[in-house]
Amino acid sequence: MKLKIALSVFTLFPFFGALVYGQNLNNTRQKEQLNQGWKFYKYQADETPDNLIYDVRPEVNEYKDNIPADSKPTDAVKVQADKSVLKSWILPSGNDFIKDPAKRYLRPVGNPGEQFPFVQKSFDDSTWESVQLPHDWAIKGPFYEGWDTEIGGGMGRLPVQGVAWYRNKISIPQSDKGKRIYLDVDGAMSYAMVWVNGKLAGGWPFGYTSWSLDITPYLDFGKENQIAIRLDNPANSSRWYPGAGLYRNVWLTKVAPVHVKTWGTFVTSKNISAKSANVNLNIELLNQSPQKQIVSISTEIFQLGKQGEKLQKVASDKAVSKSLDANTSTVVKTSLDIQNPKLWKVLPQDGQNLYIAVTQVKSGNQLVDIYETKFGIRDLHFDAKKGVIVNGEKVYIKGVNQHHDLGALGGAFNQKAARRQLELLKEMGCNAIRMAHNPPAPELLDLTDEMGFLVIDEIYDSWEKKKTPLDFHLIFPDWYEQDLRALIRRDRNHPSVIMWSYGNEVGEQYTEQEGTELSRKLNAIVKDEDTTRPTTVSMNYAKPNMPFSGVTDVINLNYQGEGIRNGAGYEGLKGITTPPLYTAFHDKYPDKMIISSENAATLSSRGEYLFPVTNLSSAPAKDGSGADPKTMQVSAYELYSVEFGSSADKVFAATEQHPFVAGGFVWSGWDYLGEPTPYYLARSSYFGIIDLAGFKKDRFYQYQAHWRPDFPMVHILPHWTWPERTGLTTPVHVLTSGDEVELFLNGKSLGKKRKGQYEYRLRWDDVKYEAGELKAIAYKNGKIWSENSVKTAGNATKLVLKSEDKTIRSDGEDLTFITVQVSDNNGIMVPKAKNRIRFSIEGPGEIVATDNGDPTDLTSFAAYQRNAFNGLCLVIVKAQQDKTGVLKIKAEADGLISGEIPIKISN
Repeated sequence: MKLKIALSVFTLFPFFGALVYGQNLNNTRQKEQLNQGWKFYKYQADETPDNLIYDVRPEVNEYKDNIPADSKPTDAVKVQADKSVLKSWILPSGNDFIKDPAKRYLRPVGNPGEQFPFVQKSFDDSTWESVQLPHDWAIKGPFYEGWDTEIGGGMGRLPVQGVAWYRNKISIPQSDKGKRIYLDVDGAMSYAMVWVNGKLAGGWPFGYTSWSLDITPYLDFGKENQIAIRLDNPANSSRWYPGAGLYRNVWLTKVAPVHVKTWGTFVTSKNISAKSANVNLNIELLNQSPQKQIVSISTEIFQLGKQGEKLQKVASDKAVSKSLDANTSTVVKTSLDIQNPKLWKVLPQDGQNLYIAVTQVKSGNQLVDIYETKFGIRDLHFDAKKGVIVNGEKVYIKGVNQHHDLGALGGAFNQKAARRQLELLKEMGCNAIRMAHNPPAPELLDLTDEMGFLVIDEIYDSWEKKKTPLDFHLIFPDWYEQDLRALIRRDRNHPSVIMWSYGNEVGEQYTEQEGTELSRKLNAIVKDEDTTRPTTVSMNYAKPNMPFSGVTDVINLNYQGEGIRNGAGYEGLKGITTPPLYTAFHDKYPDKMIISSENAATLSSRGEYLFPVTNLSSAPAKDGSGADPKTMQVSAYELYSVEFGSSADKVFAATEQHPFVAGGFVWSGWDYLGEPTPYYLARSSYFGIIDLAGFKKDRFYQYQAHWRPDFPMVHILPHWTWPERTGLTTPVHVLTSGDEVELFLNGKSLGKKRKGQYEYRLRWDDVKYEAGELKAIAYKNGKIWSENSVKTAGNATKLVLKSEDKTIRSDGEDLTFITVQVSDNNGIMVPKAKNRIRFSIEGPGEIVATDNGDPTDLTSFAAYQRNAFNGLCLVIVKAQQDKTGVLKIKAEADGLISGEIPIKISN
């Protein structure tokens, strides 16, 4: 088994410190990535899983997951345990995050599961599948098809359900005797339980929480040790694709008995100016030795370079001595001044500024721990009228909501894929991400720090009331404090995180004092952990006169600002109906900032244009009106929304008419697996501005035009290849950051139009189709601003490949994303092409997945053959680990000239 030394946000590898300090650091902190060498086994459908269950669950006799997303949550179903469960042994794993010692859990005597073969060293797992983490066991499929399936459209139609085991052997040298060894898990979906050498060490049920176990008591030093992790992922447990397995990184951390606790530092800044900034650190020290220790703590701060390297030292403090009793912890506070601080900046400002605090802990004269904390310095204020103010400047929130999956890669986190998502959002003009509706991978926050995105860090989609029969409400009463405190401690040093959200559209909105009191309890936990950021919950039902809406610091409104099922085209629809409420909330809470935490929920399928086109600026997608039940596609004219939503046009107007609104978050930035409204026989959502494969929908350019007004651009829709529509009315819409556009068809002007107030597209709805060229010339302030054209494509003749990278690393993690375009002889994409494409690869690499962005395509992501969807297809490739050379990726289709592209591999 191979251990990889790697960087983490909070704790970087210790030999880096050795380069700075020139000391022997063999006894200091080591953080080793434990992603290699795993064996995996999942019980098959015809097998009866073991009975090592966390807890009993309600029986689900019938459940349809095609209910509207804004359906009212319902009361939990109480179940009495009628068999042996392991919950009592798992609950103590969260004790560090329970503030009241009297409420912490005592581990029962006994060791359940020790006789089960999978946990024992002697068990032969050679026939199990070898996997590398992060690993999502469900993403390769196959997809479930039809209505009566165990996993329906809501959870993405992929086989996430079931019980599975992961095993790995690790060698802990005798030289580590006396250290504390922690198993750190960034995410495990779900109900994780860990055995070490046959002993139940603990676990964590919530699949999105990062957690740590002290496995020292169960290890054999100087020998091989067996780790076995059991996961249990129930069906009917989520409203979106949750992923499955050890889908984030796993680490081994080795520390001296006296050390800084996991996530034990908290860095804050105050008195920030161009001349100086006061940086304060709270450092929690833990003494796990049997004797009192006299320790000294000192901290130095370095500026970080673009590659994360330490640059010059900018501040240091004097060592502070502390007496620390055996098996106790204490918090040490220190304060440092930085002269001429470089402030963390928000997009679109480039050139990010970050710092790292290096804390040294000595016991006597022996250096025993080095703990590194990455952070940024920024002055942050929230104003009820001006909105978010960063470093003295107003920042209008141009945000999107993002689920955690990475499309064809599923829930398995990959930094390259996550960066790709953010880069495209940045190109659009997005500057903020709401993590919907769960803690993200820690590396995703590394990226938002680096790139300058603002983040709403969110944790719960449900509290005690349920949205699906087996969701988080089952464990909420036992785990809400532990999960909430763990989230904040893990993420509180990220400068990109500006707000804590502890609920999304929870059922407790519908209650009076009961739900309000629970919200106050959660709010108090957040404030106990961090007073530097505001709190919020996202409300789609609670109104200004309800006590629930007044608990948090910031008012987050889901769809209520512009109105729900309100306006022409939406009257009479069943469900929550709400008039526009921005003004009502502002009048009720004049001192609280308001954010549109979810808006739009526009639906579309990339490149699918349906006729006739509504004459409204926003309309619900219905069968035969913006949506086709036969193809299960939604029109790409970007005017149609889910019933409770709106078009971007309507949202832009509503927020501009209420300038006190601090901005908002679109639902959603990218398409995601699951929740395929309005067609639940599909696999993935239609909400995204960017489709599941990463191809831009037309809506991308509408947001770009609005969010980047200084960026010259003009975009025409639809495509202009309609031989079956010759002579028929084919509306043309133009999106531009200019203020005026003249449209030409085959050189003939169709007139010049100017955007009016609260108008975000220009429409030529009476154009009669004729083959040729559409050209748009955009003007701004009377001068030509930008030009663009679309041409009629000929017959498909060839495949053209384009890679996002010319070179990839052979580290087993780096990827490249290759677009395949079906083109005519002139290189014009054939916009309705759906040719079957076959992929092959030569050289030391592999095809990881393929996709096309079609929400109805139930071909396995692992397939080497896939239909193009409206002219495009995607193939994702990586190199074999530690290999060099050249990869050649080839795409072929019957009747077309094949395409090929080389990719170099570097160490």
